[in-house]
Amino acid sequence: MATTDKLQDFDFHGKALDNIFEDYEVMLDKCPVGHSSKYGGFKYIAKSEDIFAAEQDPETFAVGPSMLLPSFGTDMPLIPIDIDPPNHQAYRAILLPLFTPMKIAKLEPGMRETAAQLVAEVRETAAKNGGVADVSAVFARPMPTIIFGRLAGYPEADWPIFDRWIDEIIYERTSKPEVANAASAELMDYFDKLIDARLADAGHHDDLVQKIIEARVDGRELTRDEQLSYCYLLFLAGLDTTAWGIRSALWYLAQNPVAQQQLRENPEMIPTATEEFLRTLSPVQAMARTCMKDTVVSGQEIKAGERVALVFGAANRDPEVFENPNEIQIDREDNRHLAFGGGIHRCLGSNLGRKEIIVALEEFLKGIEHFEVDGGEAWHGVGPLTVRVGKD
Repeated sequence: MATTDKLQDFDFHGKALDNIFEDYEVMLDKCPVGHSSKYGGFKYIAKSEDIFAAEQDPETFAVGPSMLLPSFGTDMPLIPIDIDPPNHQAYRAILLPLFTPMKIAKLEPGMRETAAQLVAEVRETAAKNGGVADVSAVFARPMPTIIFGRLAGYPEADWPIFDRWIDEIIYERTSKPEVANAASAELMDYFDKLIDARLADAGHHDDLVQKIIEARVDGRELTRDEQLSYCYLLFLAGLDTTAWGIRSALWYLAQNPVAQQQLRENPEMIPTATEEFLRTLSPVQAMARTCMKDTVVSGQEIKAGERVALVFGAANRDPEVFENPNEIQIDREDNRHLAFGGGIHRCLGSNLGRKEIIVALEEFLKGIEHFEVDGGEAWHGVGPLTVRVGKD
């Protein structure tokens, strides 16, 4: 088990994720509020109850200047997650109607068709490579790119470049900020040109980019910077987190043949299992706030102006909330997790992301008779996941 000394350099990015669950055990047992020296220094909050309370108190725990720690390399707040009340609600309302369960249900047939096509590609890849396939590259990453790309209105010809931008902005920003900043500039330029192309196109588009262009806040159009900010955030959130969610679920199932077969034979369990994968292997382990006034959490003082990480990953393993919290139980029914955050900033696309993961698992388990790990890849991220497909 990790020690409290290690928590002084607590990190929730990159290689630090390899052993982060050990850190969480120490946090929750001995130090539920503490300080890390990383990224200029920040306080962290680990317990579920404390995080739920902070999420309901934006006057004390504001998202500005950024909910991300470190930032994604932009000079502007990302809409709507970096916007505090009273302006937050108007920005969030722009696209909220497009992510309702009813709207997402209409997308399901296309999701299922895409997933089935990608499963066929997994089988073909494995057949050409001695039974081995990288299911992250062939399945988990392309599925949300295709689904969200069509929903958002990204030209299909542009999809091949998206993976590089995701990797450089999200996964290299802690070690190579200059690479992340350069990729961020490229992505902003991409959306600037895409918006220009839409404005010059007399045809009608019914997608997220068009909704952002047509949006009004307090009776006015969004500025170009606001449009770019919204597009930028949706791109990163729509592609990376869902790919991570699919990959991490497959990572677990590839190592647990009993659970894999149980879900294959009982597909009605997959939605419940998905919630458990989201709880234990969440794509978002923590997000940041700024403390606006001196306060006390779990007996520890947090000063006004301090940056604060709400460690959702720790809260999702809080023994005061979950029985046997570190066990992945695919039939766990009582699952009040924080994988999508909480409060007014709860993930805008949670319904879409959840449905994509469920459909991905349903189609993968239906189309792949058996799969098991063939490489030593970690649980986190969207990097390679090498599996052997089919029974010997």
